Amino acid sequence: MLGELKNSQIEYLLYCQVVGRIGCFSGNEVYVVPITYAYDGVYIYGHTREGKKIDMMRKNPNVCFEIDVVDNMSNWRSVISWGKFEELKSPQDREQAMQKLLDRIHPIMTGETTVHHSMTDSHGKYIEAMQGVVYRIELTKKTGRYEKR
Repeated sequence: MLGELKNSQIEYLLYCQVVGRIGCFSGNEVYVVPITYAYDGVYIYGHTREGKKIDMMRKNPNVCFEIDVVDNMSNWRSVISWGKFEELKSPQDREQAMQKLLDRIHPIMTGETTVHHSMTDSHGKYIEAMQGVVYRIELTKKTGRYEKR
């Protein structure tokens, strides 16, 4: 059976996942790239290095964001949302966004192969993690579909 997800199901999936895909467009090029993210009910928060997606989103802040959960080819859920990219530049905004990301992602960073590195100095201030680009995407429209057998 194919169907549409209810708003509560869409919100649940956005909160539960940590990897999604940003679709951006600039010039004559479309670019889709996976990101690690945190969601707070309004914004998708991300952190990255300078590069193609940031260049494109600075030129055209209108983006698409997608997540999916696939149990198998007959049992899946997918959310597509649209929003606007905003680069966070003030130290306070950057720290708050990074804290949201760390709170969401840190609990699942376990295992011998996970790279652990200090993100704070001896005074609790962000160091390595605060380098690069910290951003958020305000989601303005969301839709979801599913298949279940």
